[in-house]
Amino acid sequence: MKKGIMYLVVLLLTTSVLAACGSEETTDGDGMKLVKDGTFTYASSGEFKPFSVASGSGEMTGFDIDVAEAVAKELGLEPAQNKFKFAGIVEGVKTGRFDVAVASHTITEERLEQVSFSTPYYYSGPQVFVRPDSEFETFDDLKDKEIAVAKGSTYATSAEEQTENIILYDSDVTALEALNNGKHDAVITDFATGAEAMKAGLKIEAKERLGNSDQAIAVAKENEALLDEINKALETLRENGTLKEISDKYFEEDITVDPDGE
Repeated sequence: MKKGIMYLVVLLLTTSVLAACGSEETTDGDGMKLVKDGTFTYASSGEFKPFSVASGSGEMTGFDIDVAEAVAKELGLEPAQNKFKFAGIVEGVKTGRFDVAVASHTITEERLEQVSFSTPYYYSGPQVFVRPDSEFETFDDLKDKEIAVAKGSTYATSAEEQTENIILYDSDVTALEALNNGKHDAVITDFATGAEAMKAGLKIEAKERLGNSDQAIAVAKENEALLDEINKALETLRENGTLKEISDKYFEEDITVDPDGE
């Protein structure tokens, strides 16, 4: 009986140790912590055209995806994309579900409390979009009006300057589609996303730009080695023209250059 009990205890302890080992991230020769050895596991929303858009099969393409693939190649890692709701991506990086987020995240003080950010890989800015028959011309015209934005984006903060009547959508594209269909007074989103929606046939107009923002790759705070390698990779991709080439492919202009010249 005692032998049987001892065997059971040893079995349970062994199982617990193996389970714990299986849940840990791997560490490569450069000290980078990775979800899976030899793999660059990144997340994007797949709902932010032209930055990331998912096909019927779920595979994502777009500017962010091309940047992620280029960074992975520079790091000598196999890219593994993960489509995830934008509002939960930062938490996914923080908790180790993904190595990084390449999902057009604006660097903000609030997000910096949760994760670290690479050097910016492109520069953007929020813009107001309305229907062609709208009477609203400026941001100030939207005082107390209904503004739609994407969940988890920084655009809600901009909208709060004018109104408490803010409608949240899972993506910027669905917010713009709702605007096109007669809902809400305006949408605030990235200027390039709005421009892409207009190209696609949505009957909306671009109005006031609300400033510039830095977009970067999010990395878990304790993963400093991976962050350093990503920054080196981005610097190489800037210098060899790869980032510009990717930008020209989607926007016919270089959005990877700091508009403030810094």
